[in-house]
Amino acid sequence: MIRRAAVAGYFYESEPNRLKKQIEKCFEHTIGPGKPVKIEEKYNGKFPAFIVPHAGYIYSGPVAAHSYKMLVENEKPDTVVILGPNHTGMGSLVSIMTEGEWETPLGRVKINKDLALKIIKEYKVASSDYLAHLHEHSIEVQLPFLQYFFKDFDFVPICILLQTLDVALGLANALYKVLQGTNTVVLASTDLNHYEDYDTTYKKDSYVIEAVRKIDAEYLMSIIEEKNVSMCGPCPTATVLAYCKKLGVSKVHILKHANSGDTEGPKDSVVGYLATAFEL
Repeated sequence: MIRRAAVAGYFYESEPNRLKKQIEKCFEHTIGPGKPVKIEEKYNGKFPAFIVPHAGYIYSGPVAAHSYKMLVENEKPDTVVILGPNHTGMGSLVSIMTEGEWETPLGRVKINKDLALKIIKEYKVASSDYLAHLHEHSIEVQLPFLQYFFKDFDFVPICILLQTLDVALGLANALYKVLQGTNTVVLASTDLNHYEDYDTTYKKDSYVIEAVRKIDAEYLMSIIEEKNVSMCGPCPTATVLAYCKKLGVSKVHILKHANSGDTEGPKDSVVGYLATAFEL
């Protein structure tokens, strides 16, 4: 089964060479991190998880590049688990595509069927489902960044519709059990506050960043409700926080926080973006 690119030509360039140049420009952008100084050739296990944004590359790409720079300079994962929110409402509550390949303009990436099925076995709320992934962009937009640097990796796409703390804790527990002994990095794909003015969004985003610094999934889920933060990927992020807590993560690197008003769009209605690395 081949899952064709749903947002190529919309969220990112559809022609391979233009896409590669677009990715390079994300690193070279004025708020980008600059090009990686090296590409790690082995898995070290120091950086088990990251937070990355998932908007169009012209908007969130320079922020996402900060996470990918840290990743490629420090880790060479065999597998990448990508947790993304379900924007379409299609499919099951926690949808894991368990076999086949995903196609982007830079080629195809194979799903790690063994790990995907183990996660479903460990966490009964999750199910094998293709429909949720058919038009969803939050996972797809991460693949070209990974493909640009890594040629031989597979992945597990997990699309989450039910954005609750219980799901985050249950899924984090499953990942903790299943990923032990594997060369796997976990990505939480999320954007932060949506469609308010620049200053309001910076303030609301600060509550999310506080929870991330604390590695506190429960606090994250409560504060976004209390402060009315329209974050689109709270459960993927909370899952990574709970997973990192179980791993004993000792350092949280807030690599970059910005919004669409800093990159390409107007400042009266912006979307917030965050790049974070978790270090053991």
